[in-house]
Amino acid sequence: MSADTRWLGLVAAVPVVLSMSGCEWFSDFKRQPSLVTWEATSAKDSTKPSRGAPQYSVPVTGTAMAGFQVSYAALPATIDSMAGIPNPTPVSEASLANGRKYFQINCAVCHGEKAMGDGPATKFGMPGINLTMDLSKSRTDGYIFGMIRNGRGMMPPYNRIEERERWDVVNYIRGLQGKLGAPVPTGPLAAPGVTGDKVPGFTESAPTRPAPFVKPGKQ
Repeated sequence: MSADTRWLGLVAAVPVVLSMSGCEWFSDFKRQPSLVTWEATSAKDSTKPSRGAPQYSVPVTGTAMAGFQVSYAALPATIDSMAGIPNPTPVSEASLANGRKYFQINCAVCHGEKAMGDGPATKFGMPGINLTMDLSKSRTDGYIFGMIRNGRGMMPPYNRIEERERWDVVNYIRGLQGKLGAPVPTGPLAAPGVTGDKVPGFTESAPTRPAPFVKPGKQ
């Protein structure tokens, strides 16, 4: 075989080798890593896209009362208007455990670990509201949900508690009120600083929890 023939063979083999190597030799802007809007960045969880949902977004699972239906005003009549909302979350061990977590993190500071109105904030002038009184027991689940959503008087709104978790808190309060037929555990779930499942997760209706993503063409 002549030298020229060998060179021709090598030249012919180069495209084959390059095509098998997987190298990208073209770096123009037409071909570059990119994300479709809301596309997931994790191969392990395709429901968490790259950007979060805008403030006051409505989860794909729906909402009991959207902002365009009932305002977030901390007014008695506004909260009364939500009294008839049915509780969609049945009482279960998981619901009570989750409700306990959110209650102890957000509510116990004023209402106390057992909802007796003796939380540590009362030592600094915050009025202690006892949630185990007959008046509180007579409130509907929807009304308590509305109080958490809107706040009222000295109580600020607690929209940082997700809507589904709010119903868990309502169920847990019913347990503290003795309306479930059996006592519920009280007190914090863990010592200060413990994270993981002992603290709230991401949010469905604010920028820190993204909305589920479906790739185009798979709807």
